[in-house]
Amino acid sequence: MPAAALDDLYDYDPAYLADILKSVKTIAMVGASADKTKFSYGVLRVLHETGYDMIPVNPNPNLHDIRGIKVYHSLEEIDRPVDMVEVFRPKEELYAIAEKAVAIDAKVLWGQIGVYDDKAAALAEAAGLKVVMNRCPKIELFRPFWKPRLDLKI
Repeated sequence: MPAAALDDLYDYDPAYLADILKSVKTIAMVGASADKTKFSYGVLRVLHETGYDMIPVNPNPNLHDIRGIKVYHSLEEIDRPVDMVEVFRPKEELYAIAEKAVAIDAKVLWGQIGVYDDKAAALAEAAGLKVVMNRCPKIELFRPFWKPRLDLKI
């Protein structure tokens, strides 16, 4: 599906997204990477520096921390409440992650850009979770500050 079609399919009211980002405190990032060249590392860094309590989740048994933050190897290992599960994994894995997000009583399931699955969304919503797919919380967090400069010369 072309990117423009996905944007139309997963079009969210800006107030819905803003409400989620204002209300969540603890974010479990499934697919977090310690590789500074990976997009997930940059998103984790910005969200952490913005004040969110980030919980990196990565199954690699040799990975113990990212940016000094303890890494959990699964959602089930997390020892405190999670407000939002952010997914940096292939969309084919979203349904299984949605099941785990429901099981740990998360409040939000958020699929990163390119991560979407209507069945996973339906499962999460039926369990009372808010759902966002094919969006980046880092981008949405700063979107209200983006203002077009129409007075600039081309």
